[in-house]
Parts: sequence; C-alpha cells; structure tokens
Amino acid sequence: MANETGYSVAVLGATGAVGQQILKTLEDKDFPIKELKLLSSKRSAGKQITFKGENYTVEEAKPESFEGVDIGLFSAGGSVSKELAPEAVKRGTIVIDNTSAYRMDENVPLIVPEVNQEALKDHNGIIANPNCSTIQMVAALAPVRDKYGLKKVIVSTYQAVSGAGLSAVEEMKQQSQDILDGKKANPEILPVGGDKKHYQIAFNAIPQIDKFQDNGYTFEEMKMINETKKILEDKDLAVAATCVRLPVETGHSESVYIEVENGSPDVTELQEVLSAGDGITLKDNPAEQEYPMAVDSVGLPDVFVGRIRRDLDNDKGYHMWIVSDNLLKGAAYNTVQIAESLVRLDLIKK
Repeated sequence: MANETGYSVAVLGATGAVGQQILKTLEDKDFPIKELKLLSSKRSAGKQITFKGENYTVEEAKPESFEGVDIGLFSAGGSVSKELAPEAVKRGTIVIDNTSAYRMDENVPLIVPEVNQEALKDHNGIIANPNCSTIQMVAALAPVRDKYGLKKVIVSTYQAVSGAGLSAVEEMKQQSQDILDGKKANPEILPVGGDKKHYQIAFNAIPQIDKFQDNGYTFEEMKMINETKKILEDKDLAVAATCVRLPVETGHSESVYIEVENGSPDVTELQEVLSAGDGITLKDNPAEQEYPMAVDSVGLPDVFVGRIRRDLDNDKGYHMWIVSDNLLKGAAYNTVQIAESLVRLDLIKK
C-alpha cells in the first residue's frame, strides 16, 4: 500500500528494462511512496504493472503528468528527457535522469551516492545518473583516491549486451542458436542500431560501443572519460578508455589500471581500503581462484573488486578487476540511491 507520509513518485519509462528494475528496487528498499505514477510512451500506455500487490495502469507521459509529483525517475531515452525534464521541474518535480542528456551539463550534478552525495545540494531540479560503466569504476576508485590520490586511470571494459537493450539480448541469443544450428548469424542491431554496419555478437567481441567521435574514441569511451573527471572533481586526472561489447547477457566487467599520487601502498593495504568502501565487495583470493565474475554479480547491488596487483614496472601503478550488474547498480539501484540521498539530506520540498 502507498505510504501517506511518503512522496509522490513518477517513473518515466516504466515498461522498459531499467524502469522495471527501478520499480523492483523501490519495492525492495521500501522507499516511502505516497502516490505512484507509471509513465511511458503513447505506445505502451494502458499496460498494467503490479507494484507491492497493487495494479497500476501505465499512462502516456505528458508535461501535466508531473503536477504534484515530488520525484521523477526518468529512463525513457535522451530526447524524452530533454523534452519532459524541464516541464517536470517547472511543476516542482526533482528529476533523476538515467540518460546521457544532462550528464555533462555544468549545472547538473552527476551523482554516485557513495562518492559525491554532497553535490546534490547544488541541484537545480535535475540530477543525472552516470553511465553504467562509469558508476562501477568510480565507486571502486573513490576510496583509493581519498586515501592516496589519483593521477591516472586506464580502463578496458567488457560490457554486457543488456546495456544495448532487450532487443540486443534477443539478437545475441538468436545468433548463438543459429550458429549452433549451422546457420549464418544475421546481425541487425550491434554494435549500434543506427550505425552503417552491424556485426555478429555471438561468440565474438566488438570493440565499439556507441558511435565513433572525431578523435577516434567512441561516445561510450568519452562518456567514461568525461564523467569520471566530473564525478571525482578532477579535470587534470588522466583517463583513457576502450569499451568492448561481449556476448554476456548481464554484468559489466572492467580491467582498470591506476596510478596513485601519494605513497606506494602494498596490495594488502589497497585491499583493506577497498573492502571498507561503501557498496564495495572485495573478492580477491588468487590462491583459491576467487575473483569477481559477471554471472555472480547479477541481481546484486554491490560493486565487486578483485585481481588487485601492483604494476611490475611502476611502484605507484596498480591493476584491478571491477564487476557489477549494469542494470542494477549501473542504472536502477543508483537512481533509487540518489532518491534516498535526497530524502536523507532533506532536499525534497513536498
């Protein structure tokens, strides 16, 4: 049942993969909701969704949908956010946006609550949820940065197909079956639906996520680079990224190299710092072949870190392996955590 002392919450994109995870997370966390609105495109309007045992009818999202709404959780694509977020803010709604539409806007805080919750105090109605691959990396880097400082970050990602949407997952499964049946794969979506060429993802690795930019990096790689600097509030931090799509359904993995500024901690010290970090689970025992894997992260909210080792040529360099559920901590869970932080910091005017 709704909570009479809670907040009026609207979920935009309620029928999508992330929207469904947002609703599940709101329910699992028992977020205080007085009234719930489920919003979507005209195409999905009218569908029924159950939340906490009650049936809700999905409504078409319009500017007036946000009248009386305290918190809007947006996950319906960047163009929809650009159109409706300002309209929601005009009506007094605080928007937490899951798209890339506002992430690099200097007037919009980009938030991972374990890392930079205090930046919420400067919001002007819109708060951005970072890219999924950025969230898990900065969550792991922040405790190290706080203790030793950071000079350089080089990341190679091994990203799950669910990050490209449900249709991409279905394409991967169909291609896999076709190849096992001796048929030819028929790629139509990956690496980017709207790009010129499409490649087989089944039994393959595609070194392109999102479109290429003029500098030779993809948009996904530039998102990681720019968002990391913004969240960690360090424009001088050296960051480079290579983003790769693998035939994994859920769970992004990352190989990350860092260079610290202060001291030269041994691996045990780094492990202790990371294991004490908010939302971090250390799984790092090479002697027993214990390390994080994508399949073990599914359905769990934590960021998992392992394979921590010192670089062989640089006393201030370290390597680590970071894994997280891209649909959960990488999207829905972080979104709801931001809403919880707004409540905790008393930043919502009812």
